[in-house]
Amino acid sequence: MGFWDFFWLLVWSFFFVAYLMILFQVLGDIFRDDMSGWFKALWVVALIVVPFLSLLIYLVVRGRDMAERQAGTIREMRAKTDAHIREVAATSSPTDQISSAKALLDSGAITPEEFEQIKTKALV
Repeated sequence: MGFWDFFWLLVWSFFFVAYLMILFQVLGDIFRDDMSGWFKALWVVALIVVPFLSLLIYLVVRGRDMAERQAGTIREMRAKTDAHIREVAATSSPTDQISSAKALLDSGAITPEEFEQIKTKALV
């Protein structure tokens, strides 16, 4: 196998992997969309019978809706993550922080000066 054979193998491999990534994005979008089951089945059959043409048509016809659904999913996941972070951060009250710092002080993991710093930080 010469250099150019290897080069073209890499180029075609790149395009094949890119095609698979787009195909799986479109398949995920088809099943995430709220269209009827018959239209979903029709798109899947079209993707099997004429894959490149149907993929191109789907991206042209429904690409904007696909992007909006993806952005909505990202916003929803970000909101869930932010809510979880706020929930976890809110459970640590100043009393909990001071008592855990006292336990660390008693075990010798922190010095009395560090305990005072944690205590003042928790009370602020």
